[in-house]
This record gives sequence, C-alpha cells and structure tokens, in this order.
Amino acid sequence: MAAKWIQDIELKKGALHKELGIPEDKKIPITLLEKIKVLNIGDKLKLPNGKVIMITRKLKRRANLALNFKRMNG
Repeated sequence: MAAKWIQDIELKKGALHKELGIPEDKKIPITLLEKIKVLNIGDKLKLPNGKVIMITRKLKRRANLALNFKRMNG
C-alpha cells in the first residue's frame, strides 16, 4: 500500500456540506454526523437550520467518511 493513499481518492469536495445545507466555512457538528450514521435509509431528519432531509445510502457513506477523517486528524 502506498504511503499517501488518501491523496489518490477522488472526493467531491463540499458535497456533504451542500447536501446538509451548511456553508463550507462552518464545521459540521459531530453529533449530526453520528445521528445520520445511526438512522436507517429512508428516515427523515430535521436539521438545525429547519431543513428536512431524507437519509440516503450516499449520505450515510459521506457522513461515515467525514467521521473517519475527523478521527484521523484528532
């Protein structure tokens, strides 16, 4: 495995921010990411900004990836 494997991943930067309606200059709360991870696909979640979103498989994957990246940085 390459030493810098994470740089080779093709990510859609800001996609999770857009989907959640949170500006890119603000951080996504870890509690929100954990809620998304626990909910089932097809459930609805009301965000702090009043927006209601449906939990999709892609949203769950993006939230899980964000949680993993936050754990890597410390």
